[in-house]
Amino acid sequence: MTIAKGFVIAAPSSGSGKTTITLALLRALRDTGVRISSGKSGPDYIDPAFHSAASGHPCLNYDAWAMSLAQLSLNATEQEKHSDIVVIEGAMGLFDGAADGSGSVAELAVHLGLPVILVVDCKSQAQSVAALVHGFLTYHPHCHIAGVILNRVGSERHERILRHALEQLNVIVLGAFYRSEKLALPERHLGLVQASEREDLEEFLNAAGEVAAESVDVPALMRLTKVLAIPARENKELTGISHLPPLGQHIAIAKDIAFAFSYEHLLSDWQKRGVTLSFFSPLADEGPSADADAVFLSGGYPELHAETLSHSNGFKSGMQAAAEADKLIYGECGGYMVLGEALTDKSGQSHEMLGLLPIETSFANRKLHLGYRKLKATEAAGASGFPWLKPLGAHEFHYSTLTVKSEAPSLFAAQDAEHHELDPLGHINGRVMGSFAHVVAERSEEWWSASF
Repeated sequence: MTIAKGFVIAAPSSGSGKTTITLALLRALRDTGVRISSGKSGPDYIDPAFHSAASGHPCLNYDAWAMSLAQLSLNATEQEKHSDIVVIEGAMGLFDGAADGSGSVAELAVHLGLPVILVVDCKSQAQSVAALVHGFLTYHPHCHIAGVILNRVGSERHERILRHALEQLNVIVLGAFYRSEKLALPERHLGLVQASEREDLEEFLNAAGEVAAESVDVPALMRLTKVLAIPARENKELTGISHLPPLGQHIAIAKDIAFAFSYEHLLSDWQKRGVTLSFFSPLADEGPSADADAVFLSGGYPELHAETLSHSNGFKSGMQAAAEADKLIYGECGGYMVLGEALTDKSGQSHEMLGLLPIETSFANRKLHLGYRKLKATEAAGASGFPWLKPLGAHEFHYSTLTVKSEAPSLFAAQDAEHHELDPLGHINGRVMGSFAHVVAERSEEWWSASF
């Protein structure tokens, strides 16, 4: 049996450069011949594609708020099967969580028994770095920060000052990344520009890996890794796992740069349970497989490709045929928008969409909707054959506004992470349904009831 070790890469705050350093370390470790895989804390659906490209293995999400502890352990168990080292990149700051305070990267690290490597952005500080790191070392009694990587260092002199300041602390400085434009990752309103949109991705990853090999004491980093804490290894059962039911036995999934936000842990779990997955590209004017009994339009950036989608008649006719054949059609966020009647882009231009749900969405007057969501399918959803009837951990992140053109049943009852009731999310039209929420995991009735 493979026994994998690992570590968590975290930072004091978002924007510290931990994604770039994670990718650099993944490529550097892969190039040494280590069997490496990675995870991403939280509900992020963009960074995992970069991880997979850097390591050569699928990246799984580890969401300490939306997933049960058993699901987190199951993901670790799956990755351990083909890995010697599992590297998990945190989200936001190390101790930042959902609005209720739970679900932080620190909680995840403690649950998995992994040490934390803290990436510190040193661009605008010198000796003060010691106070910052000291605070993080002592804040959480059970979260072990084993090493520090200095990022955006300005010069050799700057590095010497930083290292000298940190000598008084009981922490290993593993290395320093100097400021470099060639390590910059372009961003968009939901995060990084997608991996599939970068023609120079391999060149970037190779360069980043070379920088990591030169800048980080990789042998020292490997000595800091710890064995993943997996209950099954101690003859304990992974109780409490709730598998999200598949949408059908053959699911046609939209997949291209307009529809790229699907979770690997869900798709791989469905495949393990005998479900057939087929993929089609709406941007290439493809429709879903005629053999599929369900269609999944995942999230993405349809607003950037609205004109192309509005003229993709093969896609439109294929989706119309699926609806007329009474197949289950489900859309998340971007997919939900495309199921509607029209999508207005940021310039104010309206584009005709599929017309399968009585909604219109617009980016002309952007409004941020962001946060974790507790969801529970409505009775109308169950009556329409929607299989996700247990509570769901989910996340909402979009800038579009919604107009409902005619009355339609709601898909989900919803709460936020502070357990406040929200307006219902999503809509149903026969067997067509969707919402702005990205579903991460199925949860228990106890989890749902605990909010009241």
